[in-house]
Amino acid sequence: MTADGTTPSETRQRGLAKMSEVYGWDFADGPGAHFAVTADHLFADIWSRPGLSVRDRRLLLLGAVTAQGHLDIAEIQIGAALRNEELSEEQLREIALFLCHYVGWPAGTKLDGAVGKVIAQERRKK
Repeated sequence: MTADGTTPSETRQRGLAKMSEVYGWDFADGPGAHFAVTADHLFADIWSRPGLSVRDRRLLLLGAVTAQGHLDIAEIQIGAALRNEELSEEQLREIALFLCHYVGWPAGTKLDGAVGKVIAQERRKK
């Protein structure tokens, strides 16, 4: 049993379900300690806490990864936000413009480029 009274298997399943919800595709169990902490702690515990929606958390994450220059991660979040219909194309463009003023014009401009790239990719899938 874990500290919250669930079995490790139940925690893993809760984490995998939250990962699937957040990213919009099914996640299977993965090997290694890194995957275990990601599924069991980050998604089963942190992304599942009450108080913020998945959309709220995604907005915060987009700001944080843009500020840090992690546009590869931003692209994953942008795609998930579009697939899950949490943010529209226009809202994503507005986020990039807004962040230009807080994390720097180059970082916000790179995010805008990532938004455009992911929008084009998602349109090709349709």
